[in-house]
Amino acid sequence: MSIEAHPFSLYNDPAFDMAKEQFRVISEYMNIPSDERDRLFYPKRAISVSVPIHKDDGTTAVYQGYRVQHHLSMGPTKGGTRFAPSVNMGEVAALSIWMSWKCALAGLPYGGAKGGVCVDVRSLSPRELEALSRRYMQEMIPFVGPKIDVMGPDMGTNEQVMAWFMDTYSMYVGYSVNEIVTGKPIYLGGSLGRRESTGRGVAFLVERALDVLKIDAEKCTCIVQGFGNVGAIAAASLYYKAGVKIVGLSDAYAAFYDAKGLKFEDFEEHMRTNRDLSNFTGAPRISPEDMLIQPCDILIPAAVDRVIHGGNAGQLKCRILAEGANGPTTPEADAILDQRWNDIFVIPDILCNAGGVIVSYFEWVQDLAAFFWNETEVTDKLFRILDHSFQAVVRKAKTEKISHRTAAMAIAVERVRKAKNTRGLFP
Repeated sequence: MSIEAHPFSLYNDPAFDMAKEQFRVISEYMNIPSDERDRLFYPKRAISVSVPIHKDDGTTAVYQGYRVQHHLSMGPTKGGTRFAPSVNMGEVAALSIWMSWKCALAGLPYGGAKGGVCVDVRSLSPRELEALSRRYMQEMIPFVGPKIDVMGPDMGTNEQVMAWFMDTYSMYVGYSVNEIVTGKPIYLGGSLGRRESTGRGVAFLVERALDVLKIDAEKCTCIVQGFGNVGAIAAASLYYKAGVKIVGLSDAYAAFYDAKGLKFEDFEEHMRTNRDLSNFTGAPRISPEDMLIQPCDILIPAAVDRVIHGGNAGQLKCRILAEGANGPTTPEADAILDQRWNDIFVIPDILCNAGGVIVSYFEWVQDLAAFFWNETEVTDKLFRILDHSFQAVVRKAKTEKISHRTAAMAIAVERVRKAKNTRGLFP
């Protein structure tokens, strides 16, 4: 088919197709008129740039960079920047859309955004990574700003990359602009508690779900897929603070399971001196796919999208599914989980992993005001927002007899819809 017949074909990607199907389902549930749907769903702006850098060997390499801004109806857009080999326009667009619903559900004055560069950061030297980071931000300068689009870290990026982003933008305008990015080092205007916020939020919501189900955390077992920032902190919070037994852990390179419980301290110690779990030998190995369907009380997919699908949703043996990753459950899996609502308590991704963007919002506010909070204040405010959103989702799901995902999506989409309709269409 021609591009003219499919004007949005630049977003071709399974993650985007999944986001589109989720929106179709919620639009049908909410009876949104067909002529409103495209404006609500499709991104306002999609940017593709070439990112050339000088390599250490004297050659020049060119990488493909992207940024998608979903909507600016409620304020600037907000979203992470990932450096990964999988990055493409469709994936970035899907993530920006999910971020819009996440911000709306939490009541933040943002639209969603996402960006990234298609690159394997392991192939870059520290100098090359700095060059790539600075050049990417330089290419984005015409399209971003503290009141236009605020970047944050994501897969493959970190506080140092955010510092380079900030410095590049600041050098361009001639003065320090701390609020152009979030997830910065504390001494450059970062917020206390930002790095831990997503994982802490996941653990907090798991404990809220346990309260609703009247289950004792100290008698629970947990499987965590993804031992990165989110998964590791969520697992540590549940293990050390709530007394949950961790029985399964994995990253992109290896998976481990022991029904008797894993020694979580050994995994933490290993990661202090290693970049991944590929050569970890302190626990029984299992295939990553099989780990997801082992018996547990709490299952936390905290890695990549589409890992809970039509082929394994019916085999899940968890009581709580806490979606620490973005888009870990496909629409086909949702249809199966909807039939298992009495067995599995789903904490949908736009609620479960919202801690990161909530504390990023706090960081932005603190930078704008040049007034900073201590970590206790940050964490207390984070938990209050999460608890308010959690109660709203559970209450709507119970009242209308719908799934938690449908309830969360309905709340979020309606807020964005009202904002767009109230502002109207210019000109």
